[in-house]
Amino acid sequence: MAKKLAFDRILFTVVIVLVGFGLTMVYSASVMVGGRGEGGNALILKQALAAVIGLAAMWLAMHTDYRWLRRKVIVWSMVGGVAVLLLLALLSPELNNTRRWLFVGGFSFQPSELAKFVVVVFLAYQMTKYEESDRASRYLVPAVMTVGFLVILVLLGRDLGSALMLAAIAGLLLVLAGIPFLPLLTGALLTAPVVIAAVVMVPYRRQRFLAFLDPEKDPLGAGFQALQSLIALGSGGWIGVGLGQSVQKLRFLPYPHSDFVFAIVGEELGFIGALAVVALFLTLLWRGVRAGLRAPDPFGKYLAWGLSGAITVQALVHISVATSVLPATGITLPFISYGGSSLVVTLVTCGLLLNVSQHG
Repeated sequence: MAKKLAFDRILFTVVIVLVGFGLTMVYSASVMVGGRGEGGNALILKQALAAVIGLAAMWLAMHTDYRWLRRKVIVWSMVGGVAVLLLLALLSPELNNTRRWLFVGGFSFQPSELAKFVVVVFLAYQMTKYEESDRASRYLVPAVMTVGFLVILVLLGRDLGSALMLAAIAGLLLVLAGIPFLPLLTGALLTAPVVIAAVVMVPYRRQRFLAFLDPEKDPLGAGFQALQSLIALGSGGWIGVGLGQSVQKLRFLPYPHSDFVFAIVGEELGFIGALAVVALFLTLLWRGVRAGLRAPDPFGKYLAWGLSGAITVQALVHISVATSVLPATGITLPFISYGGSSLVVTLVTCGLLLNVSQHG
C-alpha cells in the first residue's frame, strides 16, 4: 500500500496566492462593470463568496481519498449528472446569445465548468481500464463516444469555446495514455469539419474569426476587443500603470473582469506582473505532473495529469486570446477571472490534485 505523505505545500501555496490575486483583480477590473446596475461591490462580493465555498470544498477534497472516485457507479453517475445539467441549461433563458447557464435565485451556475472536471475523472477511469484490459476498444470507444456526447451538448448551448476545451482536455489525456497515433489522427480529422462548420455557419463567430486575422480592418466593430486588449497590454510596459489604475477597464475593453482579465493584469502590473501569473500556472502544472509521476496507481497518475493539464490549458487559451494569438473564445482565466462556478470547480480540482500528491 502506498504511504500517505503530507500534501504538496508548494502547490497549496500557489493555489492560495492565485485565489488572493484573483479576488484583487476582480475587484480592480469590475469597478465600472459593477457600477452599471449591480452595485459597486456586487461582483467582488459574489466572487468572495464563491472563494469561501470553493476553499471549503477544496479542503474537503484534500482530505478525501481520491481512489473512491474509481468506482464505476460513481464515475457514471457523475457523467449522467453533468449531462442532465447541460440539458437543463439548454432550456434556460439566453444570456449573451448562449444557453450555458442555470439560474437559481440570484445565482447562476455554468454546467460546462463542471463538465471539464467530470471529463478528467471519467477519462482517468477509462484509461486505467484501458491499460489493464487486453480488449482496449472495450474502454476506448465508450470513452470517445461519451465525451463526444458531452461536447455536443455544450455546442448546442452555443458555447464553442467550452466545447473545444472539453475536446482539448480529452485529447490531452488520450495522448498521455499512449493511444495509438492513427485513432487520434482519425478523430482529429473527423472533428475538424465540425469545428469549421460551427465557425463558418454562425455569423458572429465567422465575423470574429475574420477580425482575428486582421483586427484593424474593423477597429470599431469585430476587431475592437482584440485591439483594446493589445492596447491594454502595451500600455502596461514593464511594471504597469499601477494596481487599480487601468484605463482600458473604463468601458473601453469589453468584459475586463472575465474574458480579458489578463489584459488588465498586463496593463496594471506590466510585463513583470503578467510573467509572474504565467509562472504561477507553470508551477501548478509542474507540481501536478510531479504528483502524477509519484501516484501509486494509474488512476491517480491520469487524474493528476488531467486536472493540472486542464487548468493550464485553459489559462494558456485565455492568455492567447488576450495577446491576440487566438480568436476570442469567452474562456476565463482560472482563479483570476470573475465567475463563481469556475472558481468553485477549479478549487475542488486543486483539492483533488492535492490529495493525489499525498500518496506516493
